[in-house]
Amino acid sequence: MCGRFAVTTDPALLAEKIKAIDETNATAKDSPAPNYNVAPTTTVATVVKRHTDPDDDATRRVRLMRWGLIPPWVKATDDGTPDNKGPMLINARSDKVTSSPAFRSSAKGKRCLVPMDGWYEWQGEKGAKTPYFMYASDGEPLFIAGLWTTWRPKGAPKDSAPLLSCTIITTDAAGPLAQIHDRMPLTISTDDFDRWLDPDAPIDEGLLRGHGDLDRIEIREVSRLVNSVRNNGPELIEPVAHASRDLDGAPQPEQGTLL
Repeated sequence: MCGRFAVTTDPALLAEKIKAIDETNATAKDSPAPNYNVAPTTTVATVVKRHTDPDDDATRRVRLMRWGLIPPWVKATDDGTPDNKGPMLINARSDKVTSSPAFRSSAKGKRCLVPMDGWYEWQGEKGAKTPYFMYASDGEPLFIAGLWTTWRPKGAPKDSAPLLSCTIITTDAAGPLAQIHDRMPLTISTDDFDRWLDPDAPIDEGLLRGHGDLDRIEIREVSRLVNSVRNNGPELIEPVAHASRDLDGAPQPEQGTLL
């Protein structure tokens, strides 16, 4: 699964890097600051591909969304916020996105990418779990497959700004990652961005079964400071002070384990 991650790339710089339109200023007063401990319900930058007019070519856009998908049918509370009493939809299984009522509509034409520096997973028994950080060996962001949707309270004007929300797709973990957790985020490689994002094409089942950037991912043990969402700083993704070890206990280089 993916329940916590880190992202430090400024959305405007991200848009420039991937040749996208930066729409974050239109949806939020300020761009998100670097966040080393992103938790559910946090506002995060995402990449979508949409049309400006029905007949033009779809273009990439960077938009801010709430992490934790809110299906359109969710009712509103008295103050107009989502009354989402069910499970928090921060993750969607790759083998269920086309059949689950919560995700299948988004899977048809509202697919996104969630850029991140890396994500955290924990290994061990409850109360003594060791956190690990999975990140790209080249220092570039990882782009994770996601789904998104829009939500408005019932009766709201159609031209009112909707609440945008997203979920991260997970798949079976592969390689050394499977020794830490049985699930991992579904990565999408640069060459497949447009295939994944295309709002006019059906979902690519091949991408759902793949591990796009698996060969870029390294693992390192990090501080237990990440266990608390109150902690947020670059020290959370640094290797622990002692020599890191692989999952069998053998000493490993400090920089991490290359998949």
